[in-house]
Amino acid sequence: MKNIYFIGIGGIGMSALARHFNALGHRVAGYDRTPTRLTDEISAEGIAISFDDDEASIPTDFRQPDQTIVVYTPAVPRDSRIFSFFADGRFELLKRSQMLGQLTRQSDAICIAGTHGKTTTSTMAAHILRCSEVGCSAFLGGISANYNTNYWSNPASPFVVTEADEFDRSFLQLSPYLALVTSTDADHLDIYGNHAEVKEAFAQFAERVGVGGALVHKLGIELDTDRVDDDVDIFTYSLSDSEADFYAYSVKLVDGLYRFNIASPFGKITDLVLGLPGLHNVENAVAAVALATIAGAEADEVREALRTFRGNRRRFEFRINMPTLCLIDDYAHHPEEIRTMLSSVRAMFADRKITVVFQPHLYTRTRDFADGFAEVLPIADRVVLLDIYPAREEPIEGIDSQMLISKMIGKNASLTTKESLAEHLLSQPLDVVVMMGAGDIDKLVDGIELRLRTDILKENR
Repeated sequence: MKNIYFIGIGGIGMSALARHFNALGHRVAGYDRTPTRLTDEISAEGIAISFDDDEASIPTDFRQPDQTIVVYTPAVPRDSRIFSFFADGRFELLKRSQMLGQLTRQSDAICIAGTHGKTTTSTMAAHILRCSEVGCSAFLGGISANYNTNYWSNPASPFVVTEADEFDRSFLQLSPYLALVTSTDADHLDIYGNHAEVKEAFAQFAERVGVGGALVHKLGIELDTDRVDDDVDIFTYSLSDSEADFYAYSVKLVDGLYRFNIASPFGKITDLVLGLPGLHNVENAVAAVALATIAGAEADEVREALRTFRGNRRRFEFRINMPTLCLIDDYAHHPEEIRTMLSSVRAMFADRKITVVFQPHLYTRTRDFADGFAEVLPIADRVVLLDIYPAREEPIEGIDSQMLISKMIGKNASLTTKESLAEHLLSQPLDVVVMMGAGDIDKLVDGIELRLRTDILKENR
């Protein structure tokens, strides 16, 4: 096919695929609801993007079924006029996961799955391999701060690193050569119904690892590996448990960064410094190093790659980092992610006051994990909630941010609007501020950063 049209092209996974086919020389175009920094970037690369859900906005070259493949995300509503045009016109339609699945079958795919940690871990593994003689192509679930992209190609390497997304069971379309599972906690219960079905899907993902490949999983997680082929090697990893095949030891926090060693079945890798803050990222590093060394990366290559790793946008991303004021932006949106994130912030800033601004994501997730949110958010000294970001969902009666506030009795917790957030924050002294969520809270970060720099930092000079 000459032409590939992406419905939902602004999604992080969709945009990586669009970049891939654009780099191969295909004509690429797409639709999304709203412009973002990411759509601006891929548009600058020569990809035509429309923000008008009208079939008239589809370029002429993309209107012939025998010349065009259409890739869509499950988040696109079926009453979309653009989706309907292609569906009614007998075009070949593929889900994003189906297209990515085809690409994994054409390579030695390294697929990173898990309800938490997969974006940072996959980017770190890809960075290590890119810094090594092994090399890799990559389809990432975040924008790498090292390369300012979520996609790159290396035709000389057989390896392709990609996230394996459990939403809509998408990862069951993939064909891993090496697979990693970081966690199997309950999530996306609007899709799965219960935790048992989530764990069953991860077991099916593990079963998809090809003969001669390897499966790596976090020690102690609930993952059924009995169905994995006997010719697949199985390894475990842990932050510090020596029962695992890969684990860190002699972990020390020095000037805000962690120094440590890693033990592995292939020997020790010593004198490591991780260029990204957060103790949870040491665990992510152990997982990434496990994948990279199984693929063939050497100790010296691992050491240099971890030292230079800068993470992803919106993953423990410092926007301000000064002795009197910090602003951190993060994507965490599940209670366990929030617990990990805020605990890491607390460890780094033990004697400072932490304010978290959180935008709940989805009514169903807020309903299903309300007690968990109420438990972990008060790890911060002050909690500020925004209204729930609905994404694809309709409101559920009785489920709102005020309901979460009511579960945090006795805590410094309050509710505000996006429009009033800056004034609400500045109504009390600020020290360390964490802005957190998977909705559109990221669009507020630039404005909050400007206000903090203007109203606090200038005032303190």
